[in-house]
Amino acid sequence: MKKIICSLFLSALLINVVQAQEGSTSVEKNQFKINLLFPGFVYEHGFNTKNTLYSEVSLGAGYRYNSYYDESNVYFFPMINEQFRHYYNLEKRAAKGKKTARNSGNFLALSGYYNFQSISSNEKYGEYPSSFTLAPVWGLQRTYKGRLNLELTFGAGVNFDKYDTEFAPIANFTLGWVIGK
Repeated sequence: MKKIICSLFLSALLINVVQAQEGSTSVEKNQFKINLLFPGFVYEHGFNTKNTLYSEVSLGAGYRYNSYYDESNVYFFPMINEQFRHYYNLEKRAAKGKKTARNSGNFLALSGYYNFQSISSNEKYGEYPSSFTLAPVWGLQRTYKGRLNLELTFGAGVNFDKYDTEFAPIANFTLGWVIGK
């Protein structure tokens, strides 16, 4: 009798562990973040088990070099970033015992960045007009103990402004916190 009860208990425990692991391979339905390096707010909405819409409002930074004056300039601008993300390695991470909660995984995304006109200026460099960038990107997001969130994104796209259409490399690093439950 003790063997049967012990076997039932272990079976129930194993089933719960397997179900909990399977449930964790899905993206969060709603996730809010606060970014610190470039101050901003993020909302990520999960459509199904692997796809999300990522919406960010933040302060961006740019760099420009002027060969005529032999000087460089860093400028700041408000920006909106929308991404349709596909998290492709959640099952693989879960199978290895790695964390997938709070969308900790690698993703591919189609990004649309709208950069408003610069809020900092330098007369030697001219104006920094608003622009729109469309780019496919690869990235990773990890949320650690204490809800510390790290995100890294790379890609290449096309930037459109009132003067030019040009190639634009994309690199983004965020450090922040997941807020909410």
